[in-house]
Amino acid sequence: MSDPALPPDPGPRDPQDDLRASVVVCAHTMDRWDDIVAGAAALARQTRPPLEVVLVIDHNPALLDRARAELPAVLPGIRVLDNPRTGGASGARNTGIAEARGSVVAFVDDDARPEDDWLERLLAAYDDPRVMAVGGVARPVWPQARPAHLPPELDWLVGCTYLGQPTVRSDVRNLWGCNMSVRASAFEQVGDFLEEVGRVGLIPLGNEETELCIRIGQRIPGARVVFEPTAVVHHRVTEARCEWSYLVSRSHAEGISKAAISRVVGAGDATSDERGYATRVLPRGVLRELGRGNVRGAAGIVTCLFVTAWWYARGRLGHVSAIGSSASSSRARA
Repeated sequence: MSDPALPPDPGPRDPQDDLRASVVVCAHTMDRWDDIVAGAAALARQTRPPLEVVLVIDHNPALLDRARAELPAVLPGIRVLDNPRTGGASGARNTGIAEARGSVVAFVDDDARPEDDWLERLLAAYDDPRVMAVGGVARPVWPQARPAHLPPELDWLVGCTYLGQPTVRSDVRNLWGCNMSVRASAFEQVGDFLEEVGRVGLIPLGNEETELCIRIGQRIPGARVVFEPTAVVHHRVTEARCEWSYLVSRSHAEGISKAAISRVVGAGDATSDERGYATRVLPRGVLRELGRGNVRGAAGIVTCLFVTAWWYARGRLGHVSAIGSSASSSRARA
């Protein structure tokens, strides 16, 4: 018989009650100032407010001073920090992780604007304690029309999600750094981003988020990495990224990065998604573009695949830069 003096049993506790998110944004150039302000304003409008927003300035004293002076008026309480670690996206994110106080750490790029329900949608996908990371969609914001040589299958070249990814909530291998979140406990168990493989400034080397997600899956039994397509950010694409030369250079960098990552996590995990993408998604894209009379679009897909595969193969044969060997040695020490 229950004691009438005691309050009624509230029932099972909602695990969402314990989720408080720190949002980390990394910035390195004054050229994106308008984007930084727009992103801060969007974070101020979130339907589920973050515990805190941490802006990490990557080795740019002028940007650091301006952000500290002006951004609190846009987003009260924003924490603006200098990055004392390795320059680049990974080092800056790791500075944010070290300072974050939330049980979930969410990441959004400085040139991406989250929709008002972005954080709410991300956190809703943590409906299972095995979910260690959740990410969403990044839609490209083109300076004008979509370039003819960049069909939707190639949106990853400009830092966005692409045609061929899930359209409903799904378990995936990896997420996109411009729109992702990770439980703080996962970082405690597996470590943070490898600083040897992240993008540095405008140099298009990456795959650090891929390596992290694979590491989570390899080291935490039963861990789930979840893609939530209703969690959306709008990622601005510069004129430079719309050029054919960028398609070639970014594909080159992807091949090198993927070869370096394969040394860290193994070639099987490093290329598991890419095999299906190359054999199923891209051929359909080529046929569609040819059917529409867009030869340039079909050529873009073929060129991207060839350049990426060529440089991946060269990297696997030992012609990769120091990134691969340094990442491997860092992994061995972890």
